[in-house]
Amino acid sequence: MVLTKGFEIEMYTGTPQGEIVGLSDQIITDLDGFMREPDSRNVEYITNPSTNYENQLCGLLRPRRTLRKYLQGLGNYTLIPGSTLSLGGSDRFYRSDPTNSYHDYIEQTYGTKVVTASVHINVGISDPEILMRACRIIRLEAPLLLALSASSPFLNSQATGYHSTRWGLFPQTPTHVPLFASHAHHIQWVEAQLAAGTMQNVRHLWTSVRPNGDRRPYDLNRLELRICDLVTDPISLLAITALLEARLLQIIDNPSIDPLTQSSLSPEELITLTAKNEMAAATASLDAQLQHWQDGSNILARDWISEIYQDVWSIAKQQGFSCFLSPLQKILREGNEAQQWLQLHKVGFDAQRVIKQAIVATQEREQELENKLCSSLLT
Repeated sequence: MVLTKGFEIEMYTGTPQGEIVGLSDQIITDLDGFMREPDSRNVEYITNPSTNYENQLCGLLRPRRTLRKYLQGLGNYTLIPGSTLSLGGSDRFYRSDPTNSYHDYIEQTYGTKVVTASVHINVGISDPEILMRACRIIRLEAPLLLALSASSPFLNSQATGYHSTRWGLFPQTPTHVPLFASHAHHIQWVEAQLAAGTMQNVRHLWTSVRPNGDRRPYDLNRLELRICDLVTDPISLLAITALLEARLLQIIDNPSIDPLTQSSLSPEELITLTAKNEMAAATASLDAQLQHWQDGSNILARDWISEIYQDVWSIAKQQGFSCFLSPLQKILREGNEAQQWLQLHKVGFDAQRVIKQAIVATQEREQELENKLCSSLLT
């Protein structure tokens, strides 16, 4: 069994010098398949759900090629890597739709803390009780996926002390979200939040992981991982996804994997532990000191990831996608994007030079993958 996968990709637009420029109004008017975010400086596209990693690779690349051509036609504009307003602009909001009342609420309540770019990974699980158990486990392990994806060490041209400034500052909402013991518990909780106004609508649940579906919270069919920073390299993103899928297949196959029964900690203690782990991963990513959910013991993020990798490798191999999982070792060996950028910063590159270099590297990587792997599918 393999699972359906799909991505929601948010990216910034701007100049080759790294200045982020709001162009989403024009993009969504002129191009199919792109959606606006509350701020006009980033734009979103989604890939169609598919069980096939090759299809997802081309689904990630194709819209970007279209968008890059369009941006070139508008002027000398490009796509900018990273998950924060790396070089500046966090002092004000640039509204993409001034008439949208939900966007009013977001701007007034959170300001530019939400003007970030990221990737949401959706994985199909149709049974609501299995989905809830999967959400419980993946929420506790989501800091590991943040550690692999961190790409936002700068804000306003300064190194912030975070590897993921995005997640370090992001307003998780509501402030306290329990581990849902069942689908009924989730429904009851969401209805209570909507009644109390702590959630403005069913989309206003901003946690690392959430159950998703066509009629939330009642009809649910997928797990949505929301914690990851933007991973611009499709091969790296698919490796992170392959780790998530293999772990989910392991969870589906083994009902005894459940923090409500396997952990020596209470559900409330697990929520506290996970919040600390998320902040540790946002700060030091792969080098973060975390606490394991089973017993609270200390473990380095990279070691925990390696343990899960070894544990699920045979599942990925059996299901035919281990070649997409194996590039994870390169991330563990060479560091995530934030760590690579900070290494350059440490030897004297200022933030703008780092971002300018990343803009070029991202475009070259896309071209390389298109030519090697997707040319027949992208014509």
